[in-house]
Amino acid sequence: MPFDGCCPDCKLPGDDCPLVWGKCSHCFHMHCIVKWLNSQQVQQLCPMCRQDWKFKE
Repeated sequence: MPFDGCCPDCKLPGDDCPLVWGKCSHCFHMHCIVKWLNSQQVQQLCPMCRQDWKFKE
């Protein structure tokens, strides 16, 4: 599984590097998607499909 590891910002996989899903069904490490969303100037879009990013509840 590609998500068994951790994101580049973390040293060890586990609870400090959780996976999150968007309503578009794409999945990312929490740190990765937050960094991506913070880098967006206007709209916060999914990096895969470019739909508006909303966290799946």
